[in-house]
Parts: sequence; structure tokens; C-alpha cells
Amino acid sequence: MLPYWRLSTYYFFYFAFVGAFSPYFTLYLQAMSLTATEIALLMSLMQLMRILAPNLWGWLVERFGGRVTILRLSALMSLVGFAGFFLSTQFGGLLAAMAVMAFFWSAALPLIEGLTFSHLGADTHRYGSIRVWGSCGFIVAVLGLGQALDSVPIEAVLWVTASILAGILACSFTLPESAPPALERKPSSMLETLRRREVRALLAACFLMSAAHGALYVFYSIYLVDKAYDKALVGWMWTLGVAAEILVFMLMPRLTRRFSLRAILVFSFACAVLRFVLIGWGADSLAVLLFAQLLHGATFGAYHAAAIAVVNLWFPGRLQSKGQALYGSLSFGAGGMLGGLLSGYTWDSLGPEWTFTLGSGFALAGLVCLVRGWPASAPAETVNS
Repeated sequence: MLPYWRLSTYYFFYFAFVGAFSPYFTLYLQAMSLTATEIALLMSLMQLMRILAPNLWGWLVERFGGRVTILRLSALMSLVGFAGFFLSTQFGGLLAAMAVMAFFWSAALPLIEGLTFSHLGADTHRYGSIRVWGSCGFIVAVLGLGQALDSVPIEAVLWVTASILAGILACSFTLPESAPPALERKPSSMLETLRRREVRALLAACFLMSAAHGALYVFYSIYLVDKAYDKALVGWMWTLGVAAEILVFMLMPRLTRRFSLRAILVFSFACAVLRFVLIGWGADSLAVLLFAQLLHGATFGAYHAAAIAVVNLWFPGRLQSKGQALYGSLSFGAGGMLGGLLSGYTWDSLGPEWTFTLGSGFALAGLVCLVRGWPASAPAETVNS
């Protein structure tokens, strides 16, 4: 029986953390008088650990099993690492706390995604109905904290985020382990899978899509506040993007019946090209920003749901944990780190407009990579709906 609510609750708290941490922790760091480069370096540690750690966790799961045990360890040590932010406001102390938290935090997403697909079995089209609760958690956190920060000190970010991490820890103890994957008659080879042209094209494109979002996740809140928008509106802008994402997750079963996963990904990349140009050069217009945020439904919602479904198909059985870890490492890890670090360098030297334009360029490169490396005629990738 599918543990729908236990998985959904974990996703709710996991992405509530993202909703409290990603938009507002940079504002806390700015209040501590850190430079743009220092902020980018700190935030990029999250992506750096997503490169290094998930493959270790994936190997441990493949070798020893115990996916839920590692999820619990991840939750506990993430909270321990985050506690370091209460102990220091100096860059060195913040760097150490971020490193510990990020190393263990990076284990969670590929493991919970793999666990979810294991429980879903053939019903992969139901993934969106579970993942949508993560988007709801994000909205609750980003909207509630955004409203609160107009009247409470910025240090409230720490207390709210720590409380959410404690909620993740509690949820991790409710998760049931899944049955091991059925043995394949002809076991898949990781190297053989990676030799496929379309697999390499997808992974490269995912790397570039995350790089395109680098400036958004590091500097978007700072950018809007510098444009004289208040923090409550910042929360609403993040909420609008995730509301669009929720709608897309709910529509994914219908979309995958009508369109191929490749077509959904191509459309998502095209939307990303447009989105970041609009943010960079149209931020003085609230209407333009609103439209750009609605595109988040495509640039993250449709993109992630389609990409992770393809990864699940192309890395079956015993390769599932490794495939999810590789996807997370290359996209959210390496791609996110490149985009975040470059944005920290260009933010002061070239300005926000060209920094977001660079993100659009990354999305365009990903679109070209996807279209040329994964021909429309290639077999692949229908999802049971």
C-alpha cells in the first residue's frame, strides 16, 4: 500500500525548509554585512555538497540498503549543522556550519525521490500528486516568513528554519522502507546507460538549467528589495512561482498523456530563456515580474517532473539510487554551484541585468544541447498514465 500521506508530509517539510532558507537566508547574510561574493560562496556550498555527497549516499544505499536510515541520519545532522548559525556571525563560522549542514542535507532529495518511485512502482504518474505537497510547504514557509519579516528581526529566519528542520527529522521516523527492486533478467550497466547519447544530452541540459537558476536562488530576494519592493511582496512573488509549479504538478498526468517527456522538457527550457531576460531587464515593472514568476511552473515544475521521470526510466532497478544521485549532483549540485558562483562575481561587476541575462544564456545552451543530443525520433520515454 502506498504510504501517500507519510511521503507527502516529508515533502511538505523538506520544501518548507527550502521556502524559508533560499529566499531569506541571503537577506540574513546581507544583514551580517557580508559581501555579494561571500554570500554567493556560502550559498554555493549547498550546490558543492550536492556534487560530492549524493553519490556517496547512493553508493551506500546500493551496497548496504537502509535508505530510510540514511534519510534519518541526514535529517539529524542537518539540524546539528544548522545549529552552528546560532553560534557565529563571522564568515569562517558560517562557512563551517553551512558545510556540515549541506553535506548531510544533500543526501535527502535523491533518496526520498528514489524511495517515492520505489513505493509508486508502475504508478509513476502519481508522483506529481505527492510532490505537490512539497510545493505547498514551500508556499506556507515563504509566504508566512515573508509577512513576518516586515515586523520581526531578520534573526527570525534562523528560528523558523531550525523548527522546520526539526519537523523533517520527526517525519523521517514515519517513513517506511520500500521493497527492494525486482531482479532484472539482464541487469543494467551504469556505463552502458551513460554511453547513450540522449542520456548524456539530458544530464548536460539539466546541468545548464540549474546554472540558469543560479542568480535567481542566490540574489532574487536581494534584487527585489534593492528595487524597493517590500519583503512581504518578495514572499508573494516566490509564492506565485510555486503556485504555478503546483498547478503544473497537478496537470502532469494529463500533460504526459498528451505530450512526450522530451517535448515537455524542450518547452520548459524555452520558457527559461525568456524568463531570465524578463527578470533582468523588466524588474521595474511589477507586471513583467509577475509573468516571469508564472513561468516558474515550466522552468521548474514541468522541467523537474519530466526530468526525474526520465531518469527513473533510464536508470531502472539497482541503478535507481545512483541515477537519482547523478541527476542531483550534476544539476542542482554542479550546475547550481556554477550559476551561483558566477552570479556572485558578475553581480557587482556587470550588474543584475547582465547576470540574469547570463542565466538566460545557460538555458539557451541547455535547450540546444537537449534538442541536438536527444532527437525527437529517439525511442524512449512514455510514462504510464
